[in-house]
Amino acid sequence: MDLSKLLDPNIPTLKSLPDIVSEINTIDDDFAIFDKLDDVLLMDYPSRLDVAIFALCLKGNCRLGINLEEYTLEQGQLFIAMPDQIIQCFKMSDDFSGAYIVFSKNFIDGVVPRLHEILPFFFYISSHPCITLTPEQLDSLLEYHSFLWKKVKISHNLYRREVVRGLFLAMIYEMYNFCSPYFAAEEGRNKPRQQEIFEDFLKEVSLSYKKERGVNFYARKLCITPKHLSWAVKEVSGKTAGTWIDEAILEAKTLLKSSDMNIQQISEELNFANQSFFGKYFKHYTGMSPKEYKKK
Repeated sequence: MDLSKLLDPNIPTLKSLPDIVSEINTIDDDFAIFDKLDDVLLMDYPSRLDVAIFALCLKGNCRLGINLEEYTLEQGQLFIAMPDQIIQCFKMSDDFSGAYIVFSKNFIDGVVPRLHEILPFFFYISSHPCITLTPEQLDSLLEYHSFLWKKVKISHNLYRREVVRGLFLAMIYEMYNFCSPYFAAEEGRNKPRQQEIFEDFLKEVSLSYKKERGVNFYARKLCITPKHLSWAVKEVSGKTAGTWIDEAILEAKTLLKSSDMNIQQISEELNFANQSFFGKYFKHYTGMSPKEYKKK
């Protein structure tokens, strides 16, 4: 099936939220936090989002489609949708209420732990987007939501973005901790072959992305053809193998923002031939030079 034919051309973005949500606080076009919806945030037709969504269901229920698989979000559950996933809202109960955080890919640059650290969590939520929480876990995430909202509202704080990012990272580690007991079981379950290939591919990327940037290398490591690898990765994630490799390499964003390394040192750390080549590569994927990004 050609999923592109099912998708609306007007991809929902964080910029459109103020038109949908009555009470909302934002940081530029990168982060939004709210707890009331005037209308359904998710579309009633399949839509590929370019943002991530964390939603806590406090009351009622909602039937959702994630990558064309149906799930029911119920009271006391955490819903996580990642960028590039295909989302659809089938039905929301009249008494549905929740607490929401929506954020862009740009916001989590330098926040989310490195690729090898998040793989178990990523694999788990890719097949379990609705996570059942204990009352204590729900209260903990609501506390983060409340505290984050207070900090986002302080628009005169020169370091508001940095403060919110730090709190947000702490909340993500709490989520990792909630889900960690399920990771071992997830590793052992029967999975479609393309899912296994995708997971093995990401593990290899996390180990070798600093030195190896070609799809052929990873196909050889997995003992399959580049064409088969590309098909499996695109089938499972909606993104190409090359895109995943490029996103891993763009850990350079983290190094530029949160380390004392200069641009030359970062280019050497990531095994680019020289600083000039690194600069061209970085600008191709981010739209700005490493120097411009570091000053941003």
